[in-house]
Amino acid sequence: MLLSTKGDYGVRAMIDLAKHAGEGPVQRSEIARRRQIPESYLDHLLAQLRRAGFVRSTRGPSGGHELAKPASDINLLSLLEALEGSLAPLGCLEPAVGEEATESICGQNWVWQEIYDEMRARLAAVSLAELVEHEREHERQAVISYNI
Repeated sequence: MLLSTKGDYGVRAMIDLAKHAGEGPVQRSEIARRRQIPESYLDHLLAQLRRAGFVRSTRGPSGGHELAKPASDINLLSLLEALEGSLAPLGCLEPAVGEEATESICGQNWVWQEIYDEMRARLAAVSLAELVEHEREHERQAVISYNI
């Protein structure tokens, strides 16, 4: 699986919103600055995340963006699928509606299906809250390692 810029930037933005949860709406420009995401691209991603039900937006001078539900209730799989669409390494693992995956068309299906199922399970097991905690721990370690 190769994560696109859309997936990478979208997860970065969601981590930022989760880190600032409870502080009120977060300005798009602040997210863009902190996460090094072009603001115009971030605007598109936030709209997509809003349509998917992950983000709530408020207009006005004190407006901005915030999580629509707790970070612990958002898993990495659902977030990436909302941003990227299917994460299947082969089209035959998730055939179009009304079609069936057949071994004759996709002969290596069994091995890729196992890998895909394991990847989905692992991504589903990681919450946005865990990503935030991991980032905070990394930041604490960076501060500790610079003290003399």
